[in-house]
Order: sequence, then structure tokens, then C-alpha cells
Amino acid sequence: MSEFRMKKLESFLLKEIGSLIAEKKIKDPRVTEHLNISRVVVSKDIHYAKIYVSSFEEHKKLEKSVKALNHAAGFIQSILGKKMHTRSTPKLTFIPDTSIKEGFEINRLIERSLH
Repeated sequence: MSEFRMKKLESFLLKEIGSLIAEKKIKDPRVTEHLNISRVVVSKDIHYAKIYVSSFEEHKKLEKSVKALNHAAGFIQSILGKKMHTRSTPKLTFIPDTSIKEGFEINRLIERSLH
């Protein structure tokens, strides 16, 4: 798959999974609207996709939410498969991403040291 098509697929997955979360289509109560899909990385053969999930909530809640998303991965894949124009739907793996929270923490520490 070309680089352009790969980026387009990653963007599609990011948008669609984000919408499923925001619209509360995933019924598990551990999956809240406070989650954000920060990045998607699809393998070159498009059989696998790593979905990085971030949140402003505490780390334990993020871990529980990611576990719930991995549990619902088959359901999410089936929804995506109906919307995708590819031969196969990538197997989804959700991974916690704490970089946003860490960035805020670093900014807070920098601001505190300046004052």
C-alpha cells in the first residue's frame, strides 16, 4: 500500500474510532467520552493497527478503558469493516498513551520554576 493510502487509512481509523467513543456506541461503562485517539499506526500489510488512546483522567482509569476497548475490538472492527473500502479490516490493538498528560505535567513544572 502506498504511503498516501496508508496515511489516509490511519486518518480514517482515528476519526471513526474517535466518533464511536464520542457518540457512546461502545456500551461498556469503562469507555468514557473523556478518551481521545491520539495516534494510529497501521502495519504495511494493513492486517494490524495500533490505536493509541489518551485521557486526562488518572492512569488507572485509562488502563481500564484501554482494556475495555481491547475487549470490544471485534465489535469495533465489524463496524469499521462495513465502512472501509479494503479487502480486510485490520486487527485492532489499543494501547494507553500518556504523552499528553506527561506534556501537561512538564509544562506545569516549567511554569512553576519560572515563577
